[in-house]
Amino acid sequence: MNFTKSRRKFFRNTTTSLVAGAFGLNALKGEPKEDLKKGGPIDPNDKIKITKLETFVLKNSWVFVKISTDAGIVGWGEMLKDDAKACAAGAMEVADYLVGKDPRPVVHHWQAIHRAAFYKGGPIKTAILSGIDQALWDITGKCYGVPVYKLLGGPTRERAFVYGTPNEKTGVKAMKVGPQASRKAFKYTEGKLFVGEVVERFAALQKQHPGVDIGLDFHGAVQPTTASLLIKALEPLQPWFYEEIIQPLNVDVMAELAKKTHIPIATGERIFTKWGFREILEKNAAMILQPDVNYAGGITELRVIAGMAEAYYAPIAPHNPNGPCSLAASLQVAACIPNFMVQERGDREHELLAKPLPAVVDGYRPIPTDPGLGITIDENKLMDEVGEPREYPPFYDPDDGSVVDW
Repeated sequence: MNFTKSRRKFFRNTTTSLVAGAFGLNALKGEPKEDLKKGGPIDPNDKIKITKLETFVLKNSWVFVKISTDAGIVGWGEMLKDDAKACAAGAMEVADYLVGKDPRPVVHHWQAIHRAAFYKGGPIKTAILSGIDQALWDITGKCYGVPVYKLLGGPTRERAFVYGTPNEKTGVKAMKVGPQASRKAFKYTEGKLFVGEVVERFAALQKQHPGVDIGLDFHGAVQPTTASLLIKALEPLQPWFYEEIIQPLNVDVMAELAKKTHIPIATGERIFTKWGFREILEKNAAMILQPDVNYAGGITELRVIAGMAEAYYAPIAPHNPNGPCSLAASLQVAACIPNFMVQERGDREHELLAKPLPAVVDGYRPIPTDPGLGITIDENKLMDEVGEPREYPPFYDPDDGSVVDW
C-alpha cells in the first residue's frame, strides 16, 4: 500500500508503539486527530472505539459478524455454519463487552471473551470467539493501513499453495475426495467388496488426474474397523494424506490407526483451541493439522496452534468449507507462519466480495495485501443472501434404519 511521505515518516518513528498495539499488549492513548479520515488508516495514537456488533445468517448457513467503529472502520469475520442461529445469537451477547472498547488489543479481547465463560471451549463458544477475532484483526489492520500478517511478523511467504479443483487455467494440481463407492460406509465393518470398490475408484481417479496430489477424506464417517481396512488397502496407491479417518472424540483410537500406515494422517476441522490440538500432537494421532479459522479460535489461536505444531514438525493445512472471510483470514495465517502446507478450497472465488481476491496462478494464491483481511464485503450482495439457514438432517443406514455419521 502507498503512503504519503509524512505518513511513512510517522510510522518509522512509532515502530515500537505499533508493534505493542498490534499484539494487543496495550491500547495506545492520545487525543484524536482533527483530520481523522473516516474509514481509512489512523495514527496509532488516535482513539477509536467499537460502536456496534451485528450478525448475519445466510441461507447457505454461513454466519458473518460485522463490527463497526466510530472511525468509520469496519471489520468482518465468519463463524461456524452447523449451528448458525446459536452462533449469531451468542455473538450478539458479546456486544455488551465489546461496545465502547478500543478494538486493537485483539489478544486481550480474545482472553476476555474466552476466560469470561465458565464453560469454555466447544464448537459454538469457540466459533463466536473466532468470528469476532477475525473482525477485530480486520479492523486493526485497516487502522494501520497494513494486512494482518504484517502485524503478526509476516510475511513468511508471498503466495499460498492451494487445493480444490484441478484446472489448467489456475494450475491447481491438488485435490481431496471422499471414499468413492456405490454407497456410503454405513457398516461397522465393511466387507471385501466395498473396500475393493473404494480402491478401484481411487486408482481410476489418479489415472484421470496424472500429476495431481489427491487426499482422501473419510470425514469421520467411517468406523475404526473399516478405517483400518481402508488405510491398508489404499496404501499402495499413496494418497496425499488420509483426513479424519475417524471421529476425533477418541484421540487414542486415532493414534492407534495412525501407527498402522506410513500415509500422513490429517485432522482438525472438529477440534478447537490449542488445548484440543495439544492432545493430537502429544499422542501422534496426526501429522497434518487442519484447524478452521471459523471455529478453532480465529487468527489469534491458529497462530498459536501453528507454533505448537512446529515443535512437532507438523504442517498446518487450514480447513475451509465456508465463505470469503474464512479464506482471507486463513491466507493471513498462511503468510505469518513458517509451517503452512496448503489451503483447502484456496481456488474458490466468492461473489460476496466487492472485488475478487488475487487470482490463483500455477496452483498458488497470492496473499492479499490490502489492509486488514485484505477483502471488502459487498453488503448488498450479502443482504440478498440473508435468510433461514439450511438444515443438517440425520443420516440413516437404508438397510436397518439406524443412525449413521455424516
